[in-house]
Amino acid sequence: MAHQYTTKQGDMIDLICFRHYGGHRAGSVEAVLEANRTTVRLAHRDEVLPIGLTLTLPDLPTAPMQFPIQYLWD
Repeated sequence: MAHQYTTKQGDMIDLICFRHYGGHRAGSVEAVLEANRTTVRLAHRDEVLPIGLTLTLPDLPTAPMQFPIQYLWD
């Protein structure tokens, strides 16, 4: 279930993701930006967000992303 978060002074998207998802989770910033694309238009990871902005923090997949094995000498 997605959570709602209201920004405080000095909040940045990557910091919010770090705190909410418990560390560096691959794809967390991108997921939050996608879930809030109408609210946060051109925000960057290191941009300070305005105070009082309500963000949706979506649930992330629990399984780690798996990539196919690629061999250099195939």
